[in-house]
Amino acid sequence: MTKRLDLGKEAIFPLILKMSWPSIIAMTAMSLYNFIDTFWLARFSSQALAALTICFPVQLIAAAIGIGTGVGAGSFSARMLGAGKHLEAKQAAGQTFFLSLFFGLISIIVVLSYGDAMLIFFGASDEILPLCHDYLYLIVYSSPFLYFAMMTAIMLRVEGRPLLSMYIVITALISSAIIDPFLIFGIGPFPRLGIKGAALATIVAQLIMFIFSLIFLQLKSSKFEFKWEYTMPNIQILKDIYSTGLPSMVTNFIISLVLIVYNHVLANFGFQAIAAFGICFRVTGLATMVLFGIGAGVMPIVGYNLGARLFQRLRESVWVALKVSLYFAFASVIILEIFSSHIVSLFSNDRILTEIAIPALRIHLAALIFSAPIIIYVNMFIGLGKGTLAMVILFIRDIIVFIPLLIILPLFFGLTGAWVALPLASMMALLMVVYLAKKELKKIESS
Repeated sequence: MTKRLDLGKEAIFPLILKMSWPSIIAMTAMSLYNFIDTFWLARFSSQALAALTICFPVQLIAAAIGIGTGVGAGSFSARMLGAGKHLEAKQAAGQTFFLSLFFGLISIIVVLSYGDAMLIFFGASDEILPLCHDYLYLIVYSSPFLYFAMMTAIMLRVEGRPLLSMYIVITALISSAIIDPFLIFGIGPFPRLGIKGAALATIVAQLIMFIFSLIFLQLKSSKFEFKWEYTMPNIQILKDIYSTGLPSMVTNFIISLVLIVYNHVLANFGFQAIAAFGICFRVTGLATMVLFGIGAGVMPIVGYNLGARLFQRLRESVWVALKVSLYFAFASVIILEIFSSHIVSLFSNDRILTEIAIPALRIHLAALIFSAPIIIYVNMFIGLGKGTLAMVILFIRDIIVFIPLLIILPLFFGLTGAWVALPLASMMALLMVVYLAKKELKKIESS
């Protein structure tokens, strides 16, 4: 648990695997953690599943803040550790405690003041708004715990201890898996709470994540030495964190905006279409989280080797990560395409919902092939401290390309057009990303 990896010396392929597999398991567990709510609420009612889908953008906004801040602190810390500047790395880690509390309180205030208006903006209809309200107004109270856990997970990977972040998420997954059905359906002495039960189970799981994150960050073996003085706001360190973290936050905000538009487009085809999207989002999310895990594993390796000026090693690390991610993406698409109808039937026996969800899932899976290299290159840019470039790439893909396709294609091809927009936009974005990545790598080699 306390063993650290040497990001500048270990053989590249084994190092990529060692750094990635705990991140893969942690992120897959996080996706399963969300998958569990989708699975049980789909069996509870299609309306509850649609309500959970409407709340996706809220969850992604929270992820944008937590992961964006963690990425900024992690990228900065990795570069400082690579350059031997350990004090600055410790100070960056300490800022995550202050920032998680600050953003958590802001989130609670905003939701309690404007929650219903937000849900309507996100696409909630009168039919499912009460269910959306029940979920959001409970789940927001765990925001500080969630923010801290997301930030800490990245910091643990940066100091070469990715196993610890994996243990945290797996513990939360097991807790949620056990509690969820009891609170949703009212099994045994528990009341039947429906979507409120899903929210309460999530709060318990996130509190557990917070406790373990705090413990692990304060272990004596930690490079960060989590001290009170490091948690006080440090303007210079905050600037360094958000020079990379802010673009990452904006990138995730863009994803939230995409989901909002998606929900509004799908609302024209009924709440079953929104529920079908919820199933697709969770199923493809399992595969996507593996790709994000590989990207999360390579990001600190890139940052460390940049700081140590090991440029050839940096390039080789990216190339290995690309091959691994593409192999996985192709295998996932083949397997999920074959079993797509069986997968959808696990969620619901609603005939209308399954008829919509099966072709939607098959079309969405195609996007994984194009997303795999995009995710690796974006994490490479973040590791290089080029967060703004990563943000611009995803802004062009989602705002300039994807949203117009999402609005225009359904006018000609109906619901199928809404599903096709995603893989088409990803394919177009990949061409741009490959060009920019090659240009950036050549610039590094010539420096």
